[in-house]
Amino acid sequence: MVARRTRWSNPSGAEAVQRDVLASLMLKGARTRYGARYGMPHMRTYEDFASRVPLIQYEDIRPEAQRMVDGDRDILWPGVCQRFAQSSGTSGGKSKYIPVTADSLRLNHYPGASEAVASYLALYPDSRIFSGKGFILGGSFANELDSVPHGVCVGDLSANLIDAINPAVNLFRVPDKHTALMSDWSQKLPALIIASLDKNITNISGVPSWWLTVLRGVISAAGADNIHDVWPGLEVFFHGGISFSPYREQYRAITDTSKMRYIENYNASEGFFAVQDTRDGADGMRLLLDHGVFFEFKDLDSESIVPAWKVEQGMTYALVISACNGLWRYLPGDTVRIECVEPLRISIAGRTNSYINAFGEELMVWNADAALAAACEKTGAHVADYTAAPVYTSDRTKGHHQWIIEWAEAPACGNKDFADILDRELQKVNSDYLAKRSGDIFLAGLELTEAPHGTFNRWLASTGKLGGQRKVPRLSNDRRVVDRIIELINSKS
Repeated sequence: MVARRTRWSNPSGAEAVQRDVLASLMLKGARTRYGARYGMPHMRTYEDFASRVPLIQYEDIRPEAQRMVDGDRDILWPGVCQRFAQSSGTSGGKSKYIPVTADSLRLNHYPGASEAVASYLALYPDSRIFSGKGFILGGSFANELDSVPHGVCVGDLSANLIDAINPAVNLFRVPDKHTALMSDWSQKLPALIIASLDKNITNISGVPSWWLTVLRGVISAAGADNIHDVWPGLEVFFHGGISFSPYREQYRAITDTSKMRYIENYNASEGFFAVQDTRDGADGMRLLLDHGVFFEFKDLDSESIVPAWKVEQGMTYALVISACNGLWRYLPGDTVRIECVEPLRISIAGRTNSYINAFGEELMVWNADAALAAACEKTGAHVADYTAAPVYTSDRTKGHHQWIIEWAEAPACGNKDFADILDRELQKVNSDYLAKRSGDIFLAGLELTEAPHGTFNRWLASTGKLGGQRKVPRLSNDRRVVDRIIELINSKS
């Protein structure tokens, strides 16, 4: 482990590791129909690969992915794939079905999780996480396909990981597989609470917003004041999927802060990409360069694409991956900031399709999360969920942003004053937003709409995406999501 990390400690080390990974991937790709189409059997170098294989998004390979679901072999990866992670829909509203190959489990997903734990133990040698059990908040195999061939599993990534893992691991975690894979959350939530109440839970893993609901349910069922009254050995939350910033204060309120640690990982349906390897996480997450994924980075303002060994510190790029699940030069939709190049550390800046740039303001998710966290800290508010979208200029309304917020604890100052504070915080973190807000000439102050408790869960349920790792889109450059949520709010009025 030490020798491998030393190789990563400089750009030349990163280049050697990543070129080896790509060479191994291309050997596999040469045995596929997709690889044959682009001449992969004749490729030897990264330069060959980058010049011949196109940059793609999911819609470009939807037919191939569906053929894999149907049982065709050697399409994007050699052999037959029997597991698929159903992921959030594309702009067309359809779900994505990401192959979860045996190689991706063996080389990426499970080793990535092990790397996360190993990094944590290196940071905290006094850890006692193995003295008790881990609590993993998994998804299910509910999916949107009309039919699935026998033996094929389609559902949340977490469901696939739980289903395929060595059964011996079940000795060290809760809940049991049946409970973990339940699809009906009205039944699953109480089952999770019952399964964990009397256990020595030392670590939890999952998405922050969903875990709040579970932890509060456990605390309530136990008649306790905080989660450490129930699980005194709980020491770490391995989280990911969404920014932790808007939820930090809520976790402080239900935990013993002297005992609790928070570790961020970058684990997506497409792969396990990065782990936090510093205590405070301020330097981002270390990219896993030898775990079956070859990384490229696309400039957001041009067509320029660079490999991992040519990135520039401080730059934000769209992530591009080629991986042992058969995704070739694929855009997962995430943007990342390069926090450090020696070793290569990144932070998630947002989604390529999750932003607001209706007025030239270029508001990214990390801007929104940072501003919201600052506004909450100043007002004592806590957010359960939120989303935002533009309101376009009309003869009656100046262009502005509309935020829909569901409060865990509403601000004492009221929604209007909170909106003003949030607007000022956005100006602090985004110079383009500040420029457009100057003098209220191009962009008016934001509008805040309060959503009643449970609104976002109702919206997720209406899309068929309630539960597991499903998430609310934070920012949208159109009003489809916001208008639908407003309809739900009005229907309850």
